[in-house]
Amino acid sequence: MNVLLFALRAPVVSLWVLCGLATIGLVFPWVGRTGRLALKRQWSRALLMLCGVRAHIEGEPVRTGAVLWAVNHVSWLDIFVLNVVRATAFVAKQEIRHWPVIGWLAAGADTIFIERGYRHAVHRAGQAMQLRFGRHQPVGLFPEGTTSDGFDVLNFYGNLFEPAREPGVAIQPVALRYYHRGERSALPAFVGEESLVQNLWRLLGTTGVSVELVFLPPIGQPDQDKPPRAELARHARESIREIVLLHRNTD
Repeated sequence: MNVLLFALRAPVVSLWVLCGLATIGLVFPWVGRTGRLALKRQWSRALLMLCGVRAHIEGEPVRTGAVLWAVNHVSWLDIFVLNVVRATAFVAKQEIRHWPVIGWLAAGADTIFIERGYRHAVHRAGQAMQLRFGRHQPVGLFPEGTTSDGFDVLNFYGNLFEPAREPGVAIQPVALRYYHRGERSALPAFVGEESLVQNLWRLLGTTGVSVELVFLPPIGQPDQDKPPRAELARHARESIREIVLLHRNTD
């Protein structure tokens, strides 16, 4: 942990986050959807750079049209990592909306919040997802429902695969693997009772953090009906877990 490095980075990251909030409040209302998506992607790329996180893409992301990206969940960074590839609307638990800073950014950046435990919550989230698919946008889904340390994959909930079963929507599993100085690491993981400040203290006080985004082959054909949602969830989890369990180090 480098206290000086944290002291140098933290004010810059804080200022960039304030710029993001100002952009959402003052610029987003005046630019079209295309402009908002472009700004979201550029802002996310700069945030990763300021945090000292390098992203490496493997495989072939679905870069055009509607797609559901099913992703293992490790850190609050995951959202911004995916945004670098394509500006993405994410499905997130309602509690995130009330997180300081990250929740405010998520709320202003087209996040679909789901209130767990409410009878119609999944249906409403599904309708919101279909709206994004109708606009040919990518939707990011963390089917585990929570974060892990990144060395394994928790069970997937299949309910929110249902909106992507319609023809015209691709379903692509994405595996995230975090590294610290060339070795697989849980350093960026945001798990348990840890606060965002504690996580940032660890992340901003070190160097050499990177993340691999492994885009796996889409499940089924986008122009055809897909298997049942339980089968989609099982297939996505197995393919992601196969990659996550590879404890390969980088050079």
